[in-house]
Amino acid sequence: MELFRKKTFDPNERGAMKRTLTLKDLIMLGIGAIIGTGIFVITGQATATYAGPALSISFVVAAIVVILSGLCFAEFASRVPILGGPYSYLYVVFGEVVAWFAGWFLLWEFMLAVASVASGWSGYFQGFLGSLGLNLPTALTGGYNAEAGTYVDVVAAVV
Repeated sequence: MELFRKKTFDPNERGAMKRTLTLKDLIMLGIGAIIGTGIFVITGQATATYAGPALSISFVVAAIVVILSGLCFAEFASRVPILGGPYSYLYVVFGEVVAWFAGWFLLWEFMLAVASVASGWSGYFQGFLGSLGLNLPTALTGGYNAEAGTYVDVVAAVV
């Protein structure tokens, strides 16, 4: 078994996938992205408490990294126009093992993002319930912290 075998492709061959996203799908993706940005409220609170003025520098560094990442993907897309994702690009360029690791890293990245969004939604929902005079038991309102009496954030787990 060759660990670094590479996928071959024919530039004249078109993929078998059909475009299926409709206008409604794209609108829902946009709404989801806008609502998902509510997690910045949580990061903003942590930033105000712990980060200080270095936050501005971290945003500049993050912007540079995102720009360079976008340029890399544009280069990949121009060189390998049939495929369409980090796993596929790395499979062609570096081989199967590197692509396998990249696939798992992407999966972990998405799980972290989903956990952050679920935590943000939990805060919104608990605030909404509080405005109605309904409060969940303290043990079910946050991550494990025995000193604060919280054990599981049930809303985030459901989301």
